[in-house]
Amino acid sequence: MPLDTADIERDWDTPVVDAGIAAKASIITRVGLLDLRAGTGSFRIHELMHRIGYPLGVHVRANINLTDMNVSCSDGVSRITQVVDLPTTGVNTERIWLLEHFADWFSVNIGEPGTTYHAQPSVSAEMVQQLDNPEAQRSLLSATQKAHRELEKRQRVHDKAVKRAKKRGFRPPKGQYAEHFEHIGKTREDVAAEQAAAADKKLDSSYIRSGGTSAVNNQVSDNSAGTSVGNIASLSAATKPATSESEQATTKTEAKANRGITVRQAHERLSLIQHRKPLYAPWFSGLASAVACACFVFLLGGGPFDMIGAFVGAGIGHWVRRRLFVYHLNQFFVTFVAVAVAAFSCIGTLRLIGFIDPVALRHDTAYIGAMLFVIPGFPLITGGLDIAKMDLPSGIQRLVYTMAIILMATLAGWMVAAIVHLNPQGFEPLGLNPWINTALRALTAFGGVWGFSVLFNSPQRMCFTAAFIGAITDTLRLTIVDMGMPPEAAAFLGAMLAGLLASAWRSSVRHGFLPPYLGYPRICLTVPAIVIMVPGLYMYRAMFYLGQFDTLNALDWAFRAFMVILCLPIGLAMARVITDKFWRYDV
Repeated sequence: MPLDTADIERDWDTPVVDAGIAAKASIITRVGLLDLRAGTGSFRIHELMHRIGYPLGVHVRANINLTDMNVSCSDGVSRITQVVDLPTTGVNTERIWLLEHFADWFSVNIGEPGTTYHAQPSVSAEMVQQLDNPEAQRSLLSATQKAHRELEKRQRVHDKAVKRAKKRGFRPPKGQYAEHFEHIGKTREDVAAEQAAAADKKLDSSYIRSGGTSAVNNQVSDNSAGTSVGNIASLSAATKPATSESEQATTKTEAKANRGITVRQAHERLSLIQHRKPLYAPWFSGLASAVACACFVFLLGGGPFDMIGAFVGAGIGHWVRRRLFVYHLNQFFVTFVAVAVAAFSCIGTLRLIGFIDPVALRHDTAYIGAMLFVIPGFPLITGGLDIAKMDLPSGIQRLVYTMAIILMATLAGWMVAAIVHLNPQGFEPLGLNPWINTALRALTAFGGVWGFSVLFNSPQRMCFTAAFIGAITDTLRLTIVDMGMPPEAAAFLGAMLAGLLASAWRSSVRHGFLPPYLGYPRICLTVPAIVIMVPGLYMYRAMFYLGQFDTLNALDWAFRAFMVILCLPIGLAMARVITDKFWRYDV
């Protein structure tokens, strides 16, 4: 969005609270635009922009879609409307997290510490201040904690030195330089008393020179019991000479500093958030994709050969995807190419293993697991949540985008299967002991959620937190399905439990039961935790049968997939209604 317009540049070095509506709206709109680019839902963008606008006295109304926003800001006197758009969409959970901390840092620095996301806004201030630290590019949290430890260390050294000096006493040097150290050994009270006496002496002499001796004597005689500090201050103010221009300029600068951050400072912090590079290199993202899809295949019922094929295919496929995105190619084209590469890589790997063990050739369903890294979990879940908040345009657009990505992925997979003459019929039963199977499900659910969190650009602590939640919820979901519960109901319960656990985690951080640095947005924990519940196998089978013009089976699998997909955001929305009063009521 443009920031070089005259009405914004005019207030560039003005405190935000004193700036015009155009400068205030530029900050509000830019925050919303960055959050939109990070892939979050419109309900969160509305909330974040109101967090920025409320302490500024700005009322915000916004119409938010998948890739554009129409934002109107009014301060009761003036009104400005801005229309901004994005060339594409994506997911960046680190940015969602940083924008929450920016909102807290912003509120504290303009004098409104009550409107914060986190219980300790000082943590947000430290993190935002460390954004320009070169070490923060690898890990902002580590850089912040390191700076905090160094500050505490310096404070301890200072306190120790002061304590030691008080204990041993202050001994000024003797000799010819002793006069320069006369202040050593005096207490603060002594110095303050000397300064007050000097000020009184100067005041008396100035009045004598100006012929105002009688006025001073009268004032002193009226207050013979003891002259107050307020009287002295008022008299000195009355006789103080006019300040110079440089002193006036310094006073104005200090007054601006006391009014909080300037428009420039706010945009500088937002620029640092906007231009942060991805946390992970393409090769590491490919590794995370490989781990996630291999674990996904086991949760779907696959065995070791299926997991190996999915591991190789998904790793290569996502690496190709990341490399193609560097050139800003069309998302649907990149999805088609990446899925095709992943499917061919998986099939080729199993064919090579088949020369050693022919059993690997019978595993003709593994390539479906290799292409599950393209599942658009964020727009799928946030679209459902937007609809739950009655933001129908945004919700419908996100769901349509999700269906388009899934269509391209399944179409590419079906074409690969047609070329190599595959007829996937599902995974063979493994016949594991129930206890061992449950333990392996928990382990692979943890690995799968961790991998998808890395794909969403989550910091490692956030990845492990989401993986912990996903290991509990997905293991429970699969267990109750084995006990006879319909998969749709199990998906609903699993998603609702994930939402409740994410809310409990955030509440524990706010109440001090967990370190304040671990306060993550709920959406950054719940979406990775339930994305492995998305029925990718159902959706592919629907496309496979559709390609064979078997419409009955195609509709059967399509409706199975639709019901599970429908229950996931409903479960999350139910958890929010239970734990969040702003979701509980339509206000």
